[in-house]
Amino acid sequence: MAISIHGSAFMIVVFASLMLASSALANSNSPFIVAHKKATLTKLRNGVERISVSIDLYNRGSVTVYDVSLVDKSWPMESFDVISGNFSRAWESLDVGAIVSHSIELEPRVKGHFQGSPAVITFRIPNKAEPVVAYSTPIFPLNMLIDSVPENKLELTLLARFGPQFSAISIVALFGYVLASPSKSNGAKALKKRR
Repeated sequence: MAISIHGSAFMIVVFASLMLASSALANSNSPFIVAHKKATLTKLRNGVERISVSIDLYNRGSVTVYDVSLVDKSWPMESFDVISGNFSRAWESLDVGAIVSHSIELEPRVKGHFQGSPAVITFRIPNKAEPVVAYSTPIFPLNMLIDSVPENKLELTLLARFGPQFSAISIVALFGYVLASPSKSNGAKALKKRR
């Protein structure tokens, strides 16, 4: 009985301290910008590849931030052609809970793997002179202008061509095995009859 009272008291103390800490964080004027960068590679019918880059900014803090700027310098001009958009964008403010997006469409010039760096976001907090810097998430590596390996296509072709025959032969073999093997329950009945 004493253990459960001490355990309950401990849980109440922990819960109360967590509530105090969360209320203190909620009352503090702190910014929290989350930036998610995503790049998707699409192959067009004429053999051209396009990279669609989108960067979403979320203000998850408790204050509005001002003079928000986004710069993405991870796409070298000698390796990519810009189809639409640009590498920087600015917003006057970003309210609490607000979401803004920026997108760029690129066409790769060179063949190979590419790993882009995170975008840089700067913003200003009220009552602070110097800007705050945040970074977006990095993107997954991209395989640009690389011919796809025909192994998967070969496997799918073989499966489509010989799959039904393999299934039919497997079903016939299983049926033959079931008919040819003696049943254990019939063998047990025969043993009981002999006794």
